[in-house]
Amino acid sequence: MSDIDPTTQTELEAAVFRRLVAHLRNRSDVQNIDMMNLAGFCRNCLSNWLKDAADERGLSLTKDQSREHVYGMPYDEWKRTHQTEASPDQQARFEAQAKGH
Repeated sequence: MSDIDPTTQTELEAAVFRRLVAHLRNRSDVQNIDMMNLAGFCRNCLSNWLKDAADERGLSLTKDQSREHVYGMPYDEWKRTHQTEASPDQQARFEAQAKGH
């Protein structure tokens, strides 16, 4: 991608982010703990990164606003509607993975 100008590269990267967020909204069956165990990031990470980017630019974006952007609804509503209790195996894998970081 070295021959793509910076503006176009930013636009492409933004399109990829929007597609990833849309994909995750459609895959509410995939739990955050599974994403963390497999990939080391989840929807909450994406929303935190979005807030960090806004903060770096001096823009006002709350944690709740960034989560709502990623989840497509208020976080508490998403948890109530889609989040299941983590199994002992999921929790053990998460804790083991966290020790490695």
